[in-house]
Amino acid sequence: MPDTNLKVLVIDNETTVAEALRKVSDQLGIVVRNASTLQEGIQAKGNEGFAVVLMRDILPDGASCYAIEDYQSLHPSPEILIYTAVGDPEHAEHALKGGVWDYIIDPSPHKKLPDLLKRVLRYRRNKGQNAVDKQREIQQQLEDTGIIGRSKAIRNCVNLTVRVAQSDASVLITGETGTGKELFASAIHNISPRARKNMTTVDCAALPSTLVESILFGHAKGSFTGADKSQTGLIKQADGGTLFLDEIGEMPLEIQKKLLRVIQERKFLPVGSNTEIESNFRLIAATNRNLELMVEEGTFREDLFFRLKTFQLELPSLRRRTTDVTELAYHYRTLFCKRNKLKNKKLSPDYLMILNQYDWPGNVRELFQAVERSITDAQDSTILDPTHLPLNIRLAVTKKKLNRGKKPLTETAEAENEIVEISNIPTIKEARDRAIQLEERKYLQQLLELTDGDIKLCCQTAGLSRSRLYDLLKKYELSNKETSLNIQEETE
Repeated sequence: MPDTNLKVLVIDNETTVAEALRKVSDQLGIVVRNASTLQEGIQAKGNEGFAVVLMRDILPDGASCYAIEDYQSLHPSPEILIYTAVGDPEHAEHALKGGVWDYIIDPSPHKKLPDLLKRVLRYRRNKGQNAVDKQREIQQQLEDTGIIGRSKAIRNCVNLTVRVAQSDASVLITGETGTGKELFASAIHNISPRARKNMTTVDCAALPSTLVESILFGHAKGSFTGADKSQTGLIKQADGGTLFLDEIGEMPLEIQKKLLRVIQERKFLPVGSNTEIESNFRLIAATNRNLELMVEEGTFREDLFFRLKTFQLELPSLRRRTTDVTELAYHYRTLFCKRNKLKNKKLSPDYLMILNQYDWPGNVRELFQAVERSITDAQDSTILDPTHLPLNIRLAVTKKKLNRGKKPLTETAEAENEIVEISNIPTIKEARDRAIQLEERKYLQQLLELTDGDIKLCCQTAGLSRSRLYDLLKKYELSNKETSLNIQEETE
C-alpha cells in the first residue's frame, strides 16, 4: 500500500468491525490494525501513529470512555470514535465531554462504521500537516504564556484551548480558585484572531450593586447624580476584542437578563440614553461556582448559562495533576528570581518531596505563593529546604504521614490490651473518615466477590452509577488482579 495511506486502529475483543474495515481498506486508503484490549491499544498507538482510533464501549479491561485521555495524550492525537450496540448514558456523556469524534449506538456497528469512517478520514485529511504544525506552534505559545505541565489533564485543556481560540464561540472556564482561569482566558484571547485588540476584564464579584449597569453599559451625561459627563462602559471597551466576565456566578440576577440580550444581539442601551450602542466582542466567562446547581436553585438564569457554555473548559485542580508540581515550582522559581534580579536557587529533594505530598487546596496560586515565600525567606541561602516552606504546609504533610500509619481506635485494640496514648488519638473527624473508608473497602470487596465482578449487578445492588463505582474501585485499588475483577458487562 502507498505511504499516503492513513492508519486506523480498531480496539475490540471481537474481529467483526476490523474485518469489515479491511474489506474496504483499499477503497478508503487505510491500513487497519487491531487490538483486543485498551492496554494493547495504548502499546500499539505508542509504536505507530494512527489517524483514527475506533473502540468498542466495553472491553475486557474497562470502559473505553475512561481511557480517552490516554489516547489523546499521544502525538499526533487521533480522531476517536466509540461504538456500542446498547449504549450507556454516563459513558456517552463522559466520551463526548472527553472530545471523541462521535459515540455510535447501533446494533450492527460493523455495517455503519465504514461509511462513517469515510467522513472522519475526509475531515482528517482536510486538516493536513499545516494544521498540525499550526497547532504545535500555538501550543508552544501557550507554554510561553505560563501554561505549564505535561499531565494528561492539563494537556487536554491545552488542546481544547487551541481548538476554541480560533473561533468566536463563547467559552465558559470552570475550576477551583487558583487553577488559572484568568491565565487560560488570556491565552485564548492572545492566540485568537482578536489578539490585536484588548481583552476587557470584568470582575463580577467586585461590581458595586448601585453602579453595575453604569460600569457595564456606560451612561449618558446627567443620567444620575454625579454623572457630569458621558462614560463608556466595559462592554463597549471590548469592541473588536474579548470580553472576559470573571466570577460570572457572582453577577446579580437582575443584571443577568440584560446581559443575555447583549450576548444575543451585541447591542445595549447606556444608562440614561435612548440610543443603542453596538459592541462586537468575543465572550469568555469564568467561575469557581457550580452554575448548574445555581440554575436549579434559581440564582442563575438557565438561558444565560447555555449562552455562556458553547464550549466549557474545566480546569483540573492541582490534586489531579500532581505530576506537574515539580515543573510548576521550577518555572515560578525561575520567573520570580529573574523578576527580582536574583540568582536561581536550587530546590532540595526534601523540599520537592513536601511540595509533591501536599494537597494544595489553593491550587497553582498557593504553590506559587509558597515558592515565592520560600525564596524570600531563604535570603542568601542558595538552596531551598523544607524549613523555608510555610508552616501550615509542613504541618499538613507531617499529619498526613502520621495518619497514614495510624491504626483506627477500635474495640479490637482494646481487646488486645493495646495501650493508646492521648497524643496518638486522632480527631473525631479523622477517626470517622478512616472508619468509613475501612467499611467502604470491605463492602466493595464483598460486593465484587458475591457478584463475581459483574459491574452491572454491582451498580444495581449498591445503588451506584458506573462512573462512581469505577472511582471507588480506583480509590481503594480494587481493580487489580487480587480481586479477580472481571468486567462482565452486557455484550454488544
